[in-house]
Amino acid sequence: MLDLFQIKQHRIAFSILAILVGLVLIIMVISGVSMLLGKSGTEQRDSNADLIMFSGEGKVYTKPDVAFVDLSVVTQGEQIIDVQTENTKKMNKVIDFLKSYGIDEKDIKTTNYNLYPQYTYENNKIPQIMGYQINQTLNIKVKDLNKVGEILQKGVSMGINQVNSLYFGVENDESIKDEARKMAIDDAKKKAEKSAAQIGIKLGKIVNFSESYNIPVPMYDSGYGRGGGGGIPDVQTGVNEIIVNITLTYEVK
Repeated sequence: MLDLFQIKQHRIAFSILAILVGLVLIIMVISGVSMLLGKSGTEQRDSNADLIMFSGEGKVYTKPDVAFVDLSVVTQGEQIIDVQTENTKKMNKVIDFLKSYGIDEKDIKTTNYNLYPQYTYENNKIPQIMGYQINQTLNIKVKDLNKVGEILQKGVSMGINQVNSLYFGVENDESIKDEARKMAIDDAKKKAEKSAAQIGIKLGKIVNFSESYNIPVPMYDSGYGRGGGGGIPDVQTGVNEIIVNITLTYEVK
């Protein structure tokens, strides 16, 4: 009987201990949830803080120092192998001509090569292939801007029969962008300080920043070269206007 009594006491003791451990765990869970809720509430209040945005613009004018030109050789014929052979011959002649004018091989890149059939269409008949056409395009970088007009004029006699585009840029423009960016940031900050004083608010820290930039470039008439001939075109480089737009987002105290 004594052993049975002791066993019952041990069971009661274990039960009491289990209840105490359970209570401690419940208290810890409740405390943790309270801390999380408190932290979450603080973060929510921070995310809902009053914000105000100001934009600024920076403009820098610079003279271009490089030209980018898209030149094409277009060849047509009845037999596909003849068209390919003729087009390759013309394009190789153009590339040799460009190199002779000081264009580095690394600045000559093929950007397009299209070969497609040409059809004849008659009423109520299936279209028939009458021949083939190849359009191969080179993108070239011209660092000596004084040679642009001459390349366009003499390139036609070398086999170029289409000029798709010509635009002028600045090869290393990061320092110019940095200058325009600084001007834009200063502009945005001045607007922020002035507006805050006018409407009677105090600005806190900057919590967001966004940037975009645009570089309008003078364009050359894309129709030049179709038909060939003529004198050296007077190509004007003009100036490039590098524009950086900045938006600053402030907290309102």
